[in-house]
Amino acid sequence: MTMAKTFRVPLFLRVGNPIASALLRRGVKMGTNTLLTVPGRKSGLPRTTPVTVIEHGGRRYLQSPFGEADWVRNLRAADTATLTRGRHTETISAIELTAEEAAPILRSALTIAPGLIRAYFDVTPDAPLEDIVREARRHPVFELISATARDAAAMRPSPST
Repeated sequence: MTMAKTFRVPLFLRVGNPIASALLRRGVKMGTNTLLTVPGRKSGLPRTTPVTVIEHGGRRYLQSPFGEADWVRNLRAADTATLTRGRHTETISAIELTAEEAAPILRSALTIAPGLIRAYFDVTPDAPLEDIVREARRHPVFELISATARDAAAMRPSPST
């Protein structure tokens, strides 16, 4: 799953991310944007970046329009991360999807992505599935699982046989 390419994050995001981060810390609702905090894979220090949570089929996902960004590499290395908006904080686990699993989420993300972000993709939402799968290899997708839901499921007794 490391076939993804790293794209240069556009200037408007490099300038806008600190502003978006400050607003999200104050609890300003910005669509489905939230702050992702994950330990640095080398330093172990917390690294925070604004991300867009994609809701699809009743589940939540993170998708990287810019390929192998630092937050992607850090999330792969970490067991858990934190999503924060204002005072609301949630500990999550993230499971990276295969390109085949990610394709429907990527197609959905492309339908809502602003034009400036869509420029980083070589497909459109109506492209054939095999083209979406190929593109998904360049743009990692993670399913987000709430730690409370994960822990509750682990504590349930297994069904008797």
